[in-house]
Amino acid sequence: MDMEQAERFEEIIRDDGRYPPEAYTFLHRGLEATTQMIYGEDAPPEPRHVTGQQYCDGLRRLALQQWGPLASEVLSRWNIRSTRDFGEMVFLLVREGFMGKQDSDRVEDFDDAYDFESAFGSYEIQLDRDNE
Repeated sequence: MDMEQAERFEEIIRDDGRYPPEAYTFLHRGLEATTQMIYGEDAPPEPRHVTGQQYCDGLRRLALQQWGPLASEVLSRWNIRSTRDFGEMVFLLVREGFMGKQDSDRVEDFDDAYDFESAFGSYEIQLDRDNE
């Protein structure tokens, strides 16, 4: 992304106002993680498609990996309270030309991918019993 694109990107996020720039950084890292999860780390760099459900699952895994029991709190501070919020972010970027989509992709693909309370509310630390 060149400087002009970066400035346009920041302006779009600021004008929309629903989610902070950090949430979009997380969204981008989540897409990379999801793509690697589905296609493998050695996949060619060409664009790969992931479904809304797959993307949401990758974002859930990344959030738990990064923040553990604080994942819900971090996402909530960014105004992300449901998987639909991920879809809203993605489709803002699609409308503005920063992300691509297939003709069949819709923002509704992100609706109810999982329940946030179930996905993040009952986080349990898995202890490695061999090292106790």
